[in-house]
Amino acid sequence: MNPLLRAAGLGVLALATSCGVSANAPTQSLQTRVGPIPMEGELPAKKALPQLFAELDFQQATQAYLWALPLVSYAQWQKEFKDKLGARNGDLMVLNTYEDKLGVLTANATTPYILGFVDLNETGPLVIELPPGPTAGGVGDFWQRAMIDMGQTGPDKGKGGKYLVLPPGAKPPADTDKYYLTNSETMNILVGFRVLDPDPAKGKALVEQFKMYPYADRAAPGKTRLLSPEGKAWSGTQPRGIEYWQRLHDIIQHEPVNERDRFFMAMLASLGIEKGKPFAPDGQQRKALEQGGEMGELIAKANAFAKRFPQAQYWADRKWDRVLNIEDPSQRLPEYDQLLERSAWFYEAVTNTKGMVSKTPGLGQTYLGAYTDNKGDWLDGGKNYKLHVPANPPAKQFWSLTLYDIDTRALINNPQRKADLSSRQDLKKNPDGSIDLYFGPTAPPGFENNWVQTVPDKHWFSYFRLYAPTEPYFDKSWKLDDITLTP
Repeated sequence: MNPLLRAAGLGVLALATSCGVSANAPTQSLQTRVGPIPMEGELPAKKALPQLFAELDFQQATQAYLWALPLVSYAQWQKEFKDKLGARNGDLMVLNTYEDKLGVLTANATTPYILGFVDLNETGPLVIELPPGPTAGGVGDFWQRAMIDMGQTGPDKGKGGKYLVLPPGAKPPADTDKYYLTNSETMNILVGFRVLDPDPAKGKALVEQFKMYPYADRAAPGKTRLLSPEGKAWSGTQPRGIEYWQRLHDIIQHEPVNERDRFFMAMLASLGIEKGKPFAPDGQQRKALEQGGEMGELIAKANAFAKRFPQAQYWADRKWDRVLNIEDPSQRLPEYDQLLERSAWFYEAVTNTKGMVSKTPGLGQTYLGAYTDNKGDWLDGGKNYKLHVPANPPAKQFWSLTLYDIDTRALINNPQRKADLSSRQDLKKNPDGSIDLYFGPTAPPGFENNWVQTVPDKHWFSYFRLYAPTEPYFDKSWKLDDITLTP
């Protein structure tokens, strides 16, 4: 035999043997991550095909779970407002108290939220009249892509003005010059803002001036209806199990398919979720959806609470992360869309505006998250912790520290009925102007005002917010300490 052919034959035999396939036996097993796969030569055995297709379905469901997080989150929130709080299309919900905000993912506990969902299928182009005053907010589509900011970081710069939101494919009207114009890529949108004035009376008066109505009714717009939860329980946390996929199926029936999402829609179709068809996954598809959703959420937790994005850790020697790592509110970079960065933020939080990633000192907000103590251990509701906040936190408006429940990602639901500490509260200061904050099941004597109660057997995490951050934050000359375990 030609030596070269003989050598090539030996190479093939070695490769086959290393892959678990014997050249001397017609059927062997290939050892894989999901267990042994029976082989017939270089092909999977016929009896292995169901296992391989089940693995394909599971993998598709896992990835589809991560991809769909922002859409399902808004769809869940919208459904809860409608079914449990009585909101109609275009109503505004005012979330002012601790109880009101218990359903919001990582809500700011310090300022009121005013927001509403609008289905442009029903209204057509939408007019928003924002009154002048200290507000921060914007309009976002149902993939939680910021379309336009409103208020201090928007084009009105806090002076108020009229905004016009166009549905997908709609042409601008002739009187476009009267409005700040924005186009939506989804039919459903969220309109929301926060009142930053610390005076509740002034904030209430500002909210009552807000208007939102169809462009077709501009000559005689009706009054925007204001609602509040009034003690009713609700939850914007993404549902688990088959309900997650039911919510996804329901919302895609009302939305156009963006070009970037067509491959994911193909994955869903193979799992029994398709636009224009009923939700009726078969037994195998249902199993893949349930198992993929379970694994997807585990990965979402790792992806959010142990971020591995470059530059996520804000200070090299601290455990505080930049929680919002989406570089542009469109979620788009030159070569790809930020899928995992998007999944991380929208698993633990909602909404995204340009002001939330402001790089201009004195404008917008910034968010830092701590999921562990200084040693890297998860924060345990049954233990006591301390956070030292150095003097002069770099915030032109105010700062706040808020605690959240890991399971719901909403405000920590404690007997104290309080989840935040902020510069707007009467906190005990140290002689040098620094402040020590405490977290645990019981208050440290003498520091009751500086304490948030945690719940044993539940883990928690925290956000430290700076409103209108100043230069010492950006140049990192001011540095926040880590959360540390105390005796």
